[in-house]
Amino acid sequence: MSRNNELFELDVVHMHTTLTLREMCEHGEVHAEYVIKLVDYGVINPVRDDGNRQWAFDLLALSRLRKAQRLQRDLKLNLPGLAVSLDLLDEVDGLRAEVDRLNRQLRQLMGGD
Repeated sequence: MSRNNELFELDVVHMHTTLTLREMCEHGEVHAEYVIKLVDYGVINPVRDDGNRQWAFDLLALSRLRKAQRLQRDLKLNLPGLAVSLDLLDEVDGLRAEVDRLNRQLRQLMGGD
């Protein structure tokens, strides 16, 4: 099963499921040290921290982990660069969604829908 299919399956079947550190490592095909560094640099954030790195991650964190891997591989970004890049990409996505919403609203007001 490809990574994209695996993520889709997780998303559909387990919408509210959280992943342990071990599961994040398995699904992301990375070592725990890498995930720990990503958390330390704020690249990904656990949704729950029971102390002593007993973290729970959501699917958004898994998605960010995979984006971080691609950015690091393709652009050779360091961990602080990954954190900034992913935050900027999230901001761009949010702005695009807002522009789409405003365009729909404008079309409605102008009688286009």
